[in-house]
Formats: sequence, structure tokens, C-alpha cells
Amino acid sequence: MNTTYKKIFGGDRIKANRVELTLRDGNIIPICKDEGESARLAGFSSSLPQFIEIYVHEDEEVKALSLISNLEWDN
Repeated sequence: MNTTYKKIFGGDRIKANRVELTLRDGNIIPICKDEGESARLAGFSSSLPQFIEIYVHEDEEVKALSLISNLEWDN
């Protein structure tokens, strides 16, 4: 079975958590990719700690982008 996911966000942990919660509230289950944490768990260091990427299934991309476009960031 082939499935395709689209990256809809990349940023720090705090913003990524907010995006993830917003998507879950909209009935979208995101995939969060944290290379820094993966490297740490494997015993390596990472050049991008706290950089999180969020992916959603391609069928939900438009809805997901619509949901997160309404987010307001304080900075």
C-alpha cells in the first residue's frame, strides 16, 4: 500500500505542539518528525535540536493548511 504524506510545518517544539494540537482538534492525525530526538535516542548529536517537521496525509493537506493558517503567533 502506497501512502503519500506532505510536509505542512517545520519549526521549534513549542509551535509544533500548537500545530499538532490544532490538527488533532480538526480530526487530522499528524506525523511529527524530530530528527534531533531520534539522533539523541540513537546516541548521536544533532545540528538541529528542537526542529520538528509535521506531515499529514495528502488527502488532508488542504484542510490541515487551512486550520494552521488561522493560528496566531506571538512573535
